[in-house]
Amino acid sequence: MNNYQKHIKQINSLDHKPTLLLHVCCGVCSVYPLVYLRKYFDITIYFANSNIYPYEEYMNRLNALNTYLEYLNDPTIKIITASYDNDSYTKKLENLKDEPEGGARCKLCYKLRMEETFKYAKAHNYEYCTTIMSISNRKNADYINEIGEELEKEYLPVKYLYADFKKGDGITMNDKMNKELNLYHQNYCGCIYSMKKDG
Repeated sequence: MNNYQKHIKQINSLDHKPTLLLHVCCGVCSVYPLVYLRKYFDITIYFANSNIYPYEEYMNRLNALNTYLEYLNDPTIKIITASYDNDSYTKKLENLKDEPEGGARCKLCYKLRMEETFKYAKAHNYEYCTTIMSISNRKNADYINEIGEELEKEYLPVKYLYADFKKGDGITMNDKMNKELNLYHQNYCGCIYSMKKDG
């Protein structure tokens, strides 16, 4: 499960670029993963982040992503913005509001957004599905990949792309590119509970 490069090599041996529905949480986290993944996949970004509070912050992150896409100027990368419903989303996390950052509340949050992405991927016949969230030092890549593995079984034939974008200097390259681009950088993970803890 942890040999991410081997997985990519297998994909690279295909006779076509497979379609990938890529869950993206914000602009700053997308920088390196998009540069890396576009070599191997026909990418559609799925911006599904009802966890982000408040709406103004949600828009800051979406605008940063769009700014980066304009910079990339790659017409092969498409973007879909899912509906935003923070009230309903927050209620799903409420029972875990006192959990520490990185704990059970965060794992549920990963799963909710990843499952929303898988549902869309299956309904629209994407070959692969993954999330860029593993680029963040705040997020546990093992949790994310365990969730992806479970969801793949439920949403076949969509395949999950195992990833830890921090690996192989990914986080270093992401930080360097962000400094050069001066994209908007948030100071908390996203939900109202993380804002109160980190902000």
